[in-house]
Amino acid sequence: MLRVATLLLVLGCAAPAPTIQTQDAKKGLSGFRIDPAWPKKPANVEWGQIPGVTVDKDDNVWIFTRANPPVQVYSPAGDPIRSWKPEGYGRAHHIRIDHEGNVWVCDIDVHTVSKHTPDGKLLLELGTRGKTGADEKTFNKPTDVAVTPAGDIFVSDGYGNTRVVHFDKTGKFVKAWGKKGMGPGEFDIPHGIGVDSKGLLYVADRSNARIQVFKQSGEFVAEWPHLLVPWSIWVTKNDEIWSCGSSPALHANPGAQTGIPPLDQVFMKFDTSGRLLQLWCPPLGVMGQEQKPGETCWVHSIAPDSKGNLYAVDIQGHRLQKYVAVK
Repeated sequence: MLRVATLLLVLGCAAPAPTIQTQDAKKGLSGFRIDPAWPKKPANVEWGQIPGVTVDKDDNVWIFTRANPPVQVYSPAGDPIRSWKPEGYGRAHHIRIDHEGNVWVCDIDVHTVSKHTPDGKLLLELGTRGKTGADEKTFNKPTDVAVTPAGDIFVSDGYGNTRVVHFDKTGKFVKAWGKKGMGPGEFDIPHGIGVDSKGLLYVADRSNARIQVFKQSGEFVAEWPHLLVPWSIWVTKNDEIWSCGSSPALHANPGAQTGIPPLDQVFMKFDTSGRLLQLWCPPLGVMGQEQKPGETCWVHSIAPDSKGNLYAVDIQGHRLQKYVAVK
């Protein structure tokens, strides 16, 4: 299966076309079409680089952007609902919503992961604002956060550090694991993290071009190597693992960081064993040029809604887009 998936990437995604469709093992022939009219962004609202997107229980779409206001919320129809600026905001990275509806944001400039009410009130802050480190109280550019139904908090930490940090529901440090490297349990930019219904953690080990799977104790379970350069992780309620990024591209950029700049753009869905269920290749936009509907340029995060639609945000394209599920 790994070799088959890699071949799909090499043959199908290096030069993708807007009409590509893929075989979903569960649903038959399926894919996506872009909705170019979604969302209805107000004229006075900026987007800029958008690293984070998430969807809540009502299918409202939340983004965390490197512009003002940083947190923006849109309805399923694309109407703006609310926006706010986190206390002490520095530079956006990821946004998540836990099982209680609290909003979590990761800030790579002030080195914090913070929990908020839906209207922006600060409830909890992990890390020490403005200070870097690798101990119980500091991060170094944390990239993402996963919160279990029991309230346990797992942070991928991230750009400056190469570890996963575990806190209990009160924010008390439990443990950390990981170091820079390519072996099991080692990382090179742990860029995203998610948790499934059985409590397994999935880490987007970006520059190692793999997804790693762990128990909450930090015990290594598995790796899914060389399928993509993963930039984000999303685990559905049915334990389908979505990731986005690009094909492994060291051959295209000798000596460069894996996947920078990306060779192409891919959205991939796996089951919990790493079996590829669906592959979608949006066209790669040209950096510095006007982006066409459906193109992504350095896609950073994706999030599905309850109907199977996908929402994608990118860094160079400065956009939030809706890919509508079709058969």
